[in-house]
Amino acid sequence: MPKLAMLVLAAVAVLMAKHTVADFYLQNAYQYLNKGTYGHPGGFVHSAIHVALTPFVYLVLAPTSLALAASIALGEFVVHYHTDWVKEQVTHRNGWTAHDRGFWCALGTDQLVHGLTYLVIVGALIAATA
Repeated sequence: MPKLAMLVLAAVAVLMAKHTVADFYLQNAYQYLNKGTYGHPGGFVHSAIHVALTPFVYLVLAPTSLALAASIALGEFVVHYHTDWVKEQVTHRNGWTAHDRGFWCALGTDQLVHGLTYLVIVGALIAATA
């Protein structure tokens, strides 16, 4: 397998592991109970944890410029924060809980958007190192 393909797969794996840690292991009630309130610090803290862990992927691919790292951090923060907020708005406005199919569709869409964000991050890092 070409070296670039191995690096891409490793980078995506690191981002998926990072996502699991930030979204499930490190997220507490203060974060998940307040993500639906726009501007609440709980949602900011949650998104900031994601952004703080993302640089681990730079260790896999390559160090990057401070400008690109800052752009990735800002972009990830904005997308993650708003994706979570929209999911919370949709589930709460519809009264969906874990017992409803709509809840799981909203959660699945939320996770898909986060995963696609990671593909964009890996693409930007590869483009910057090419």
